[in-house]
Amino acid sequence: MTEETQTGEPRTGESQTTPGVSVVGPGGGETIILGSTRMRVLEDGSHTGHRLAIAESVLAPHTQGPPQHRHARHDEGFYILSGTVRFTVGNEDHDASAGTLVMVPPGTPHTFANPSDEPAVMLSTFTPDLYVQYFRDLQDVLADGRPLTPQANAEAMTRYATEPATPGLA
Repeated sequence: MTEETQTGEPRTGESQTTPGVSVVGPGGGETIILGSTRMRVLEDGSHTGHRLAIAESVLAPHTQGPPQHRHARHDEGFYILSGTVRFTVGNEDHDASAGTLVMVPPGTPHTFANPSDEPAVMLSTFTPDLYVQYFRDLQDVLADGRPLTPQANAEAMTRYATEPATPGLA
């Protein structure tokens, strides 16, 4: 017979440990600057067993996003907090305004941009967290004084199970 605690739960002989809760307040998190885009990494996967990463991005007016690309191993979600972000999926454009959620499954060619005269803010999810390091790598390219060329971008993508959707960019 298993010994029980006063609450009736089995006593296992081991103390139960609960993972620590992560709280990132306003202005907290890791900031990554990529040209006219400012990203704030709210969760890089280190508190979720690498199952999920979350970032807030501010796209300046008339900001072009990355080259259209496909992820092989992670889903990417975008929730628009303010402004309008244009998502291009294959040959189709979708203008997403505040309150819109866009989910991109693995293998789907996509990119995004802010074609408007106002900043746009979006919350992005990466499941699993594979892609956060890609943004850090791009920031390192810029910090080293190298240009962020389509080739440099494509080389960074390949390290994270991602490839450009347009032939010739690799």
